Amino acid sequence: MGASVGTGGGKGSVNVELNIVPFIDLMSCLTAFLLVTAVWVNIAQINIQPKGKTRDTQNVITDDEHVTLSVLVQADHIWIGLSRVNEFEDIGKKPDNQQDWEKFETTLKQHKASAFFADRTDLEIAAESTSQAPVEYQDIIHAMDIAVKVGFIDVGLTDPAGLAARPQM
Repeated sequence: MGASVGTGGGKGSVNVELNIVPFIDLMSCLTAFLLVTAVWVNIAQINIQPKGKTRDTQNVITDDEHVTLSVLVQADHIWIGLSRVNEFEDIGKKPDNQQDWEKFETTLKQHKASAFFADRTDLEIAAESTSQAPVEYQDIIHAMDIAVKVGFIDVGLTDPAGLAARPQM
């Protein structure tokens, strides 16, 4: 398959055949790649709802009658707190210097079974990372995955200062 290009006039015409088969092959490959990545981008996303307060605005949610479950992920600890009750649970690292995800999951299951959260699915998570004590990105994602697994499917990511319940250290 080719297209004929001719230059008229003058002493004679010059016919050049352009082979457009490689161009068609390239375009079909790019089209398939575009379709596959478009579907993958929509599937591989995390829906995050803003919770609590931010630096730029006032309260995003001003619902004082509900107790809010707040999770603060730090390099050495995970704090789970209840707003209005001011109860905090400290989950430290295991002796092998890994986060205690089993205890975190058990604690979230206990809160989910309580009267405060039996019919609710909201939870707020924040990470406090500093240059001296960095929090790994995987720890935040793992905490969110466990929260969704337990039943808190409306996980909100917020600034550490915007948590409804924040431990005072």
